[in-house]
Amino acid sequence: MKTWIQRSLVGLFGGALVVGSIAGCAAQRHGWGHGDPAELRARMVERVGSKLDLDASQKQKLEVLADKLQAQRAALRGGGDPRAQFKTLFAGSTFDQASATRLVEEKTAALRTGSPEVIAAAADFFDHLRPAQQQQVRDFMERGRRWGRHG
Repeated sequence: MKTWIQRSLVGLFGGALVVGSIAGCAAQRHGWGHGDPAELRARMVERVGSKLDLDASQKQKLEVLADKLQAQRAALRGGGDPRAQFKTLFAGSTFDQASATRLVEEKTAALRTGSPEVIAAAADFFDHLRPAQQQQVRDFMERGRRWGRHG
């Protein structure tokens, strides 16, 4: 694969991770972690939209990306509580290696299945940003911190 394609894919996937991280960190930081997922997604979209000064079309693409990220997160969580699943590995007198392997395979399969849609949505969102907005996203990733009151 050509270098520029690889860099573009890595950048776009990184952008998707940034948006997902923003949603997760904002939810945890502000105590939103136990609220309605649709409300949390709407807040994230509004926050990112205001920071990047998105127009209606860009905001719609961000909403699609947020939907894909939310679906990917749900697929990774599976049907149960991930913490409880992890704790069961240590419940017996020995570490349950077979269950751990199965758990890793399930999560890997969920990533493999959902990632193309997330990457496509991230690419569509990022590619439709103006150059100044794209630079804001790059700057955010470079700083390695959230878009908070001081960021």
